[in-house]
Amino acid sequence: MRRAAVAIAAGAMAVSLAACGSAKESGDSADKSDSAAKKGDDIKVGLLLPENQTARYEKFDKPMIEKKVKELTNNKGEVIYANAKQDASLQNQQVDTMVTNKVDVLIVDAVDYKAIAGSVKKAKDAGIKVVAFDRLAEGPIDAYTSFDNVTVGKTQGEALLKALGDKAKDAQIVMMNGSSTDPNAAQFKQGAHAALDGKVKVGREYDTKEWKPENANANMEGAISALGKGKIQGVYSANDGMAGGIITALKAAGISNIPVTGQDAELAGVQRIVTGEQYMSVFKSYPKEAETAAEMAVALAKGESLDSIAKDKVDSATAKDIPSVIVPVVSLTKDNIKETVIKDGFYTVDQICTPKYKAACDKIGLK
Repeated sequence: MRRAAVAIAAGAMAVSLAACGSAKESGDSADKSDSAAKKGDDIKVGLLLPENQTARYEKFDKPMIEKKVKELTNNKGEVIYANAKQDASLQNQQVDTMVTNKVDVLIVDAVDYKAIAGSVKKAKDAGIKVVAFDRLAEGPIDAYTSFDNVTVGKTQGEALLKALGDKAKDAQIVMMNGSSTDPNAAQFKQGAHAALDGKVKVGREYDTKEWKPENANANMEGAISALGKGKIQGVYSANDGMAGGIITALKAAGISNIPVTGQDAELAGVQRIVTGEQYMSVFKSYPKEAETAAEMAVALAKGESLDSIAKDKVDSATAKDIPSVIVPVVSLTKDNIKETVIKDGFYTVDQICTPKYKAACDKIGLK
């Protein structure tokens, strides 16, 4: 068994692996799990997702979690869903509503990982277990599943360097990081800097408010104005949504054929990869992450151990030895679309290769 220690400092989180401690070290969550009354399949799972700007939450996470909960509870389990639409205060109210509705367990993808801590404690005080999903929320969390976010950033940075090739040593790039309220964004940034620092010049760098494509677009316009349109050789974009806004700004300035990174394997991002407008994305197995969150939630609601599900442990700034599952990631380029998003059933060739993209698909052998 391994233990991933997550330390939060100066807005960034660093993940390291160390020897796993005993179950008793898990603190209150482990002790309460042991004493929880056993329940049957008739459980209520509260699902709180952070926003609907990024396609993954409504398209993948919500239906996958609902499906897995039904499967694990003989169709008796109920998922009660709410989306915070990037509003941390609204999400705290949604937790209150879930507590009032007496759900048995919460799956929470926090808008603001610090602001949610008080609400997590409220839920725990009401006897409701809490699974941190995708983002490691603060507070007395019982379980956590996500991806190795530092590795995501490194994967993006290394892909950008590969795209730049021999030109990297003389290249100037723009870095478009995610929202400062998202702990994952800090980890993506950390990983990207680990790959890029000392190898390329960062001309401008932004933390993009609320991950919004329009904010990334405005930031990119500012970078082009400040640096000059002939002085940018690549763009690190932390996700696909922002990459779309960035590429729109580049096109408007008459800039083309420079590599832009991404993440989430959104359909629009994959289509931009097919045409060459976007160089890469990071493919993450949302089915694995969503199914793991559902497995954790159902086990916790039934008062069962997580030992067979979670082999790792993580530490947040406020909780130690949280049972966790860290899901691996893959660099997605035009060369491995078939082996990733198509093989895993995210999209079909027909969904990607609509008439607008058919010629580009044919060119790369995507048929």
